[in-house]
Amino acid sequence: MAKPEYSKDDIRQMAKDENVKFLRLMFTDLFGTIKNVEVPISQLGKLLDNKLMFDGSSIDGFVRIEESDMYLYPDLSTWMIFPWSTERGKIARVICEVYTTEGKPFTGDPRNNLIRVLDDMRKAGFTDFNIGPEPEFFLFKMDENGKPTTKLNDKGSYFDMAPMDLGENCRREIVLTLEEMGFDVEAAHHEVAPGQHEIDFKYADALTAADNIQTFKLVVKTIARKYGLYATFMPKPLAGINGSGMHLNMSLFHDQGNAFYDKNGEMELSEDAYHFLSGLLKHARSFTAICNPIVNSYKRLVPGYEAPVYVAWSGSNRSPLIRVPNSRGLSTRLEVRSVDPAANPYLAIAAVLEAGLDGLRNKLEPREAIDRNIYRMDAEERQENHITNLPDTLHNALKDLAADDVMRNAMGDHLYQSFIEAKNLEYNSYRTQVSEWERDQYLELY
Repeated sequence: MAKPEYSKDDIRQMAKDENVKFLRLMFTDLFGTIKNVEVPISQLGKLLDNKLMFDGSSIDGFVRIEESDMYLYPDLSTWMIFPWSTERGKIARVICEVYTTEGKPFTGDPRNNLIRVLDDMRKAGFTDFNIGPEPEFFLFKMDENGKPTTKLNDKGSYFDMAPMDLGENCRREIVLTLEEMGFDVEAAHHEVAPGQHEIDFKYADALTAADNIQTFKLVVKTIARKYGLYATFMPKPLAGINGSGMHLNMSLFHDQGNAFYDKNGEMELSEDAYHFLSGLLKHARSFTAICNPIVNSYKRLVPGYEAPVYVAWSGSNRSPLIRVPNSRGLSTRLEVRSVDPAANPYLAIAAVLEAGLDGLRNKLEPREAIDRNIYRMDAEERQENHITNLPDTLHNALKDLAADDVMRNAMGDHLYQSFIEAKNLEYNSYRTQVSEWERDQYLELY
């Protein structure tokens, strides 16, 4: 999905030619939730002049009520007209950055934060950081009131077809809609668990990839409702089956090409690749809170359901946290397999990039690759191979995050403080709840 370069005049002309009547101005809050301000097309001039304001005090993780006025600055390259329309005309979206009344990028805007980390990357001598995401989701039936249930729409498994995969038509329309919107969809298939699906789209530069993930989620949820289905990106909506991940494939570029590739290097990987990989391993426990940000995320990160649990890497083995896919040359990349689709993509990508840059700055060297199935190792074998576990709860992940200055820098002080405070509240609220499992186990026993 190539990033277009539109001028203000281009935007005005497209809006006129396509009969656009409403503008959806999108941005993302601390938790990765898409927010939008919808305005009539009459406000287009105001938007293009960076003069559209909104109340930031009502957005999670933004500002206090006494400093609430904020501006939306449109990124014109993100202009997109939705394929669906109302009877009164079409709706266009543009993704915006949040600015203060002083005309400065707001540090609590996750998109601005990723832009800042990408600037640090360029100062370090690199030109691009490409991300290829693999988001998974579940389709559930809705009840007569339009509310989601936990009833699956099929009993399919990996790569199954209709009639086993009853979500096939829905998934096909999602793909066609994405392609109408400019996405390069590479694959779409049923995943391992019943009701679970994956749609992979072509890699893009980090900022565009994060924007694409947010747009993808919006399209998936919108089309699913047309079929009477509810799409959820919750990491583990049902016990006993696989959860949903969002593997991130990443590659770093400089003026000479892919910085991870060296035809003469071990495994044809460059020193930069090994340093970046080492940074990912070093900070893995710390960036888990960012890449797996909700209580439910840790119900997915357990042995037995294909999600990574151990901090290790391999070129052929899918049980470790980081895998090096076989492709080389311009396609040389690292795959971080722990990330889930509840993550704020702007924060998650900033975190893994900052972790890798720390490995490059300090020329860190990775431990040996683990080419055996880690799930079959006992605790003593894992210890001998210097394999550690990922955090097993949000609480433990937050403790690791709080102890890591590099990951704190990846978020910036404003986002970090807001995130830590909100997530501690979330975990403390969870701790006070009593689950059905506990009642089943203990009520009659004690």
